[in-house]
Amino acid sequence: MNSEREYTILIVDDEERIRRLLKMYLEREGFKIDEAGDGDTAYGKAMQFDYDLIILDLMLPGMDGIEVSKLIRETKSTPIIMLTAKGEESNRVQGFEVGADDYVVKPFSPREVVYRVKAVLRRASATAYLVTEKNSASNVIVLDDLVIDHDAHRVTAGGVEVNLTPKEYELLYYLASSPDKVYSREDLLHDVWNYEFFGDLRTVDTHIKRLREKLNKVSSKAAKMITTVWGVGYKLEVHK
Repeated sequence: MNSEREYTILIVDDEERIRRLLKMYLEREGFKIDEAGDGDTAYGKAMQFDYDLIILDLMLPGMDGIEVSKLIRETKSTPIIMLTAKGEESNRVQGFEVGADDYVVKPFSPREVVYRVKAVLRRASATAYLVTEKNSASNVIVLDDLVIDHDAHRVTAGGVEVNLTPKEYELLYYLASSPDKVYSREDLLHDVWNYEFFGDLRTVDTHIKRLREKLNKVSSKAAKMITTVWGVGYKLEVHK
């Protein structure tokens, strides 16, 4: 990624040929690769090491990818890209609900996976979050019950800290940077996920749902600030 830092990725798939293919392409891009062939091994490694990203197959021996992702999310916010087969749409949605940041459908192009890996890492990096000119004067956004401390990478709602994944944080920060502005799903997919050619609009819907649920646990007022504009998209509404 044209960076001096070496990013480490865990590839989890029960098919060795897929692991080897992804490893070959990702190592060419300068990534350090670790592997796991089943869910239990993947979870153990994810808990033992701090990977920069995990590529996780949905169907695995032992624990499946959904369960692995759910358990990881209980303690860590490591970005996760789910690998799914065609026809597993409901499982992909479930994967988003338990914390996956993106998915790739099999059979896939290795170059597409590399593109998605770079996009997720670029957006998940604490030093690469969107900083716009209009926000440069202050790194703390205060909107009603919601407070976003961008330097500390910390969100509180109703005075209670909210634990967000990197992508959830990026989405909330992006919306809060221009309160009351309506963004289409396409806008959010392009600007937050950095997708120009790949991506599913349901990705946005699922992350909005999870973001609302997390905020609602501590502040229903903050959760209701994320408003659906039917037929258009979403906005973060400031109560007058």
